[in-house]
Amino acid sequence: MSGGYRFDSTILREYDVRGIVGETLSTADAEALGKAVGTMIVRDGGKQVAVGRDGRLSSPDMAAAMAKGLASTGLTVLDIGLGPTPMLYFAVYHLDTDGGVMITGSHNPPDYNGFKMMRGKAALYGADIQALGEIAAAGDFEIGDGVVRQVEVFDDYVARLAQDGRDIADLNVVWDCGNGAAGEATEALVAKLPGRHKVLFGDIDGTFPNHHPDPTVPEYLQDLMAAVAEDGADLGIAFDGDGDRIGVIDAKGNVLWGDQLMVVLARDLLARRPGETVIADVKASKVLYDEIARAGGKPLMWKTGHSLIKTKMKELKAPLAGEMSGHIFFADGYYGYDDALYAAVRLLGALSRAGMSLDAIREALPKTVATPEIRFDCPEEKKFSAVEAVRGWVNGQDDLQVSEVDGVRVTTKDGWWLLRASNTQPVLVARAEAETEFGLNNLKSMIRSALEKAGLETGVI
Repeated sequence: MSGGYRFDSTILREYDVRGIVGETLSTADAEALGKAVGTMIVRDGGKQVAVGRDGRLSSPDMAAAMAKGLASTGLTVLDIGLGPTPMLYFAVYHLDTDGGVMITGSHNPPDYNGFKMMRGKAALYGADIQALGEIAAAGDFEIGDGVVRQVEVFDDYVARLAQDGRDIADLNVVWDCGNGAAGEATEALVAKLPGRHKVLFGDIDGTFPNHHPDPTVPEYLQDLMAAVAEDGADLGIAFDGDGDRIGVIDAKGNVLWGDQLMVVLARDLLARRPGETVIADVKASKVLYDEIARAGGKPLMWKTGHSLIKTKMKELKAPLAGEMSGHIFFADGYYGYDDALYAAVRLLGALSRAGMSLDAIREALPKTVATPEIRFDCPEEKKFSAVEAVRGWVNGQDDLQVSEVDGVRVTTKDGWWLLRASNTQPVLVARAEAETEFGLNNLKSMIRSALEKAGLETGVI
């Protein structure tokens, strides 16, 4: 036993640990978290753990502190160095470690950093993250003489990515790495792929001098759109800051959202593996679920959150899953975690086999009108009870189909709408989709009525 340690109350999140460097997150936190994670892994019978880091300016110091904390519990720490988050996940499997920690701020501003963790081969999240805080507060750390070793996995990771890209057609592709952690791996990968490739902002720079690395925000895709147009490319691919989320645009500069991308990937997979379950999160379009079924698959709606999706995939042995946010998970010939670089390789293969351009595929999809993801503030202590109040209201209405997988998703004759509590912020999230603008307005009106019944402000909808 040693002295207790308390983290800032805001940094222990549902899926990861994340904070503002110098304000809510320090290297002392990283070391204490390393002791707590190490303690958990040692008590599971673990012997070694992998550690990786992204390109943020604070990441080298955070990684060193994390490794020190882990080693203090008696673990052998395999430091794989700089790279994308999925390279850390790959290392856990490839090196057969008993856990892993990635130091990354993901797509957050440059002054943020954090930790994505694995316990064994599974995501460490939810109650386990809260347990880390309890271990630290009690000072209940294992003590041992572990060591830190540098281990190279970069070449093996890139070779594994390229392995499934041998049958790609002669496509012209622009890749935007946004100066994030996937840059070096992307440049090494495209050198091994058929076709023509241009990489934008491949140098890893934690100040993100060109644009913020979040491919779900259209304003951050402007450079990619311009390059695709200039080069007459077939498509453009963008990654977030740590390479576990993908964004895609077609030759005409149209964004393919996560659920539209999943249609392309699911059709390709189900042509070989009919009858398989394909999972999507509760925010995805009805079009995706319909298209999975049309392609011979079993669509399953599940909770939003990469850790929750990975866990459900393992439970059902599902070969493919995806989220609106661009997390794509392949367990078909791969490991079942979210790897945007691997998803890109599979997308290029799917397009090569489809016999249609990406813009033609997108144009042929059923047309809908939808809101973006609408987020509005709701105090942490009220957000789940607010959703419960809305659930009570909708269950009292006639002619509604209600899914309670994650919040409330309501299907009407006009389309569907969703209200759920964010697992990571004091906000409620709403979304609606219909076949017509008139139908969408009806859905938005119903959301407002539901929120008013729950005593919430409705000004943003």
